Amino acid sequence: MPNPTLRVARATDNIAALLPFYRDGLGLSVLGRFEDHAGFDGVMLGRPGAPYHFEFTHQRGHEVGRAPTQDNLVVFYLPEREDWEAAVSRMRSAGFEPVPSYNPYWDIMGATFEDADGYRVVFQRAPWQDAA
Repeated sequence: MPNPTLRVARATDNIAALLPFYRDGLGLSVLGRFEDHAGFDGVMLGRPGAPYHFEFTHQRGHEVGRAPTQDNLVVFYLPEREDWEAAVSRMRSAGFEPVPSYNPYWDIMGATFEDADGYRVVFQRAPWQDAA
């Protein structure tokens, strides 16, 4: 398979409650929005030109609840200390503090943050290593 573009899509009960975390904390831009598309509202966030983005949707009249476990993660590998420190600082400046990881592995070289739905983002201060 060629290198695809990745969309991480998931449902939420409150799109507005997620925006400060992903927009202000992660520093992502709102790439698009839609309202009442067959009963769904949604927002896409990412970095223009990046090969990934997040989509959060809400189906009117349908409740999805919180994350099923504390081990639902999106991990960003930031091997450069300055980049990692800037990412953690941006989250803290936006009002989000690190939480203990469910799997202690992520606490060794990372910082974990939890969004309003209980899903988590890890900034891992290490390079990505292919599993080949």
